[in-house]
Amino acid sequence: MARLDFSVFLVLCLSLLHFCSSRPPHTRKAVSPRQSGAAEGDDVRTQIERLWQEVNSLKEMQALQTVCLRGIKVHRKCYLAIEEPKHYHEANEDCIAQGGTLATPRDLMENNELRDYAGRSAPGSKDFWIGVADIVKEGQYVDVNSLPVSYFNWDRSKKQPTGTKRESCVVLSVVAQGKWYDEVCRSLKKYICEYIIP
Repeated sequence: MARLDFSVFLVLCLSLLHFCSSRPPHTRKAVSPRQSGAAEGDDVRTQIERLWQEVNSLKEMQALQTVCLRGIKVHRKCYLAIEEPKHYHEANEDCIAQGGTLATPRDLMENNELRDYAGRSAPGSKDFWIGVADIVKEGQYVDVNSLPVSYFNWDRSKKQPTGTKRESCVVLSVVAQGKWYDEVCRSLKKYICEYIIP
């Protein structure tokens, strides 16, 4: 954290130095001191706002790199398995608090990557919450952003999804080779967060 604070301080100092050295020398104009001070104040304020945006962007990039180092990077996403079991909604809130969402596989390749990663990151764990549910309307599965899901990997050998109103949240089963089944959202499960790489 101290390294980040020093980096932020260094960026601010260098930007301020650049700002001061790139300004043309003052020439006298017939402008009242009140107008001159207001214009310079607005210019400095704009510079500071822009610097803070850059600092916040750097913080986000650093946080994302930390997540990618702890988890796995697949294409333009990072995944991080969380081993503390939670209810579906708590798991989703935790992912959001960390800057991501519950993972939503969009095709067979992503699903297999998630399955393999989950198996390696939490040996012995069977099931993980993913970001798919039909809470709003039975049978209409959407991701955590309420967008329709077009890829499914249901475990048809167990007649999934069962279609009951109680089982509205979706689990990826490592032991069933990455197949999905619907589950009661209040069940405690481990989960996988997904982070989009800009």
